[in-house]
Amino acid sequence: MITKKSSNEARKKRHRRIRNRVVGTPARPRLCVFRSLKHIYAQVVDDSQGRTLASASTLDAGLRGDLTTMPKVEEAARVGALVAERAKAAGVTTVVFDRGGYLYHGRVQRLADAAREGGLVF
Repeated sequence: MITKKSSNEARKKRHRRIRNRVVGTPARPRLCVFRSLKHIYAQVVDDSQGRTLASASTLDAGLRGDLTTMPKVEEAARVGALVAERAKAAGVTTVVFDRGGYLYHGRVQRLADAAREGGLVF
């Protein structure tokens, strides 16, 4: 019997491989991305202390009203700019990017580009 592997399980496996190399430190926290079918989430995490320094998503009250008619890649760009703004307010300028096992393409790429334009250095 042929069984199809779950694409989410394959993504989690890729993410575990990535996380072996990508670690957030106080000097360079980790900018991690989670992408669902409807929303996208981004967090700046210091793994040594287990603290989230800044976060943004399409569910934020400040963004939610503006995003009703936008394409998802534009929503991701807005989230990237917002997380960069919040990270800079928290004193973070340099991060390491954790794509969460997703391809660096589409929404993930637009979020990363917007965060770079917002002033974060990866």
